[in-house]
Amino acid sequence: MCFHLSIYYITLGYTPILNLSQERYLQTVSCILIPLPFIMEKITMNRLLVFITSLALAGGIIGPRVAHSSADWWEEPDQSDRAFVATPIASFHEPWAMTFLPDGRLLVTEKAGRLLVVSPDDGKTTSISGVPDVDYGGQGGFADVVLHPNYSTNGLIYLSYVEAGDGDTRGAAVARTKLTLTPDGGRLADLEVIWRQNPKVTGRGHFGHRLVFSPDGYLFISSGDRQKFTPAQDMEQNLGKIIRLNDDGSAPSSNPFSDRGGVAEQIWTLGHRNPLGLAFDAEGRLWEQEMGPRGGDELNLIERGDNYGYPIVSNGIHYNGNPIPDHATRPEFNAPEVTWTPVISPAGLIIYSGDLFPQWKGSGFIGGLSSEALIRVAFEGETAYEAERFNMGKRIREIEQGPDGAIWLLEDKAGGRLLKLTPKP
Repeated sequence: MCFHLSIYYITLGYTPILNLSQERYLQTVSCILIPLPFIMEKITMNRLLVFITSLALAGGIIGPRVAHSSADWWEEPDQSDRAFVATPIASFHEPWAMTFLPDGRLLVTEKAGRLLVVSPDDGKTTSISGVPDVDYGGQGGFADVVLHPNYSTNGLIYLSYVEAGDGDTRGAAVARTKLTLTPDGGRLADLEVIWRQNPKVTGRGHFGHRLVFSPDGYLFISSGDRQKFTPAQDMEQNLGKIIRLNDDGSAPSSNPFSDRGGVAEQIWTLGHRNPLGLAFDAEGRLWEQEMGPRGGDELNLIERGDNYGYPIVSNGIHYNGNPIPDHATRPEFNAPEVTWTPVISPAGLIIYSGDLFPQWKGSGFIGGLSSEALIRVAFEGETAYEAERFNMGKRIREIEQGPDGAIWLLEDKAGGRLLKLTPKP
């Protein structure tokens, strides 16, 4: 039993260890250390090092030991030294995405199927009519919203959402529509679906469906593997891929697999699991973050035509405990620039270009769901590393940069707040 317990905690990372009471922690450490020589033959050195560090952190061997009780061992870290003030502006029911309009107001999506116009000053909220029907449930529903690069002249916006298929199937879709703003909100007209996940499958997870326009005007879409694993490597399906399209939904002839026809002509990269953030840096490089399985969340530099390896490789393991070879074992696949074990559960991504936080210009910011954090990533050319982590105390679903350089966050779930981050006085 000790042997199996050892393997369980080593592969899972230190999160479950941190949740143990002190008495249970000591029992677990004793149980794990006894068979350690045998365990070393069955795990990678990377996971062993992560686990040893976990024991030290949980036991207070390295880092400060904090007071605890059996009910609440760990205290929240002191955030008095963070460089910003978070001001609540409004709250929503399961908000998912936001984008800024030219007049400074925001468009905010709610997962159940509402599109809202929000004043950044007082949080006043009005509704937009004409939103498409969504298949709401699990991880699916109404998702991203972005403006066409020429929105100020054509009024076009792009929406991603989950639509129902035949039987118990569903898949992500992207629509283009014209937005007309009115004093009491607004309305959508001439809605046209320009892209769909193919095929629609059962289940309610891993849609991805993040949207971003490139500096040269192409629409990039993240398409999750829909928890089906193998489609991420199947060029006859567009699941588990990063998609590149013209603004009308057609596939550019400059795409890497355009000569194959079919859905392959849409594909920019493959081998992705659940990509939930896309952002371009000042040099025009595309960065993407995605949720790993049990461990192995990723930040990737997206490069034309590359294969990122999932489900053949990952720095995590399957939820059932089955191992997955690490990226290092298959150098033909593009490996992530940053991985996280324990996971951060990334959601939302920006690369900061404002002047309000000059010390952060060029940094990436990722929202953390299970980590309930805002993670700052520093870049050095085509490499990256986690530079700071701010405990927000809530699941962070979305991040955007405001017109004045403020950083805006959406909390996840019912009651999720819109927060404006500004420098501390």
